[in-house]
Amino acid sequence: MRIGTAGWSLNRDPAALFPGDGHQLQRYARVLNCVEINSSFYRPHQPATYARWAALTPPDFRFAVKLPRTITHEARLGEAGEEALQRFLGETAELGGKLAVILVQLPPSLAFDARAQRPFFERLAARTPAAIVCEPRHASWFDTPAADAALADWRIARAGADPARRPSAAQPGGWLGPAGAGRGALLYWRWHGSPQLYRSPYTRDWLAQRLAELRRWPAAAEHWCIFDNTAQGAALPNALELRALELQALAGD
Repeated sequence: MRIGTAGWSLNRDPAALFPGDGHQLQRYARVLNCVEINSSFYRPHQPATYARWAALTPPDFRFAVKLPRTITHEARLGEAGEEALQRFLGETAELGGKLAVILVQLPPSLAFDARAQRPFFERLAARTPAAIVCEPRHASWFDTPAADAALADWRIARAGADPARRPSAAQPGGWLGPAGAGRGALLYWRWHGSPQLYRSPYTRDWLAQRLAELRRWPAAAEHWCIFDNTAQGAALPNALELRALELQALAGD
């Protein structure tokens, strides 16, 4: 299981839980084993910056990187975003084998349209060894079984999100590996905070329930649990608490 947050800024309260000297990312990576880079959504980073981030982290650490909004929200996955996509793939390639996931978060207004979206997802999958995770937000992605079938056909995972726009949106979907959440599966969870989006902390009981649900999936599945409730500093404490609950559960097995 990989547990991390959207970004690695260590605010004052949990900083003592990330001991040692050095860059905040170094300290973060000594405790948690993955991170989701969200800043790439808003602005490009130099290839040297990605290379430096990779060098600051241990060998088993992994990154997820969010696709730029120029591709998802402005070009809406169309050919107008090709230049930005080429630049993004060149930049993030500097993460090397530590680049595990490319996150494609779609605007709420972008409805499912297999004919329009297939070329983009197939082009992206052909150009990166990273897993591709889509977080759609228009209702058509969840109300139409064809949407999940198309993602599975394109080998694109769908994130399970909280709060969920539809009940099915709470669970991962799309491509779940060759054996259906078995070998090769990557299950990506994005928890944004509820009831107050990006702000509310999750309770210990909520985290314990989620962990119990995750442990019911096949053991071969790789879970990514990303806390995006960062606006008031809830993400890091929640990630640390889930990690403690996981270790406790493993000790009892």
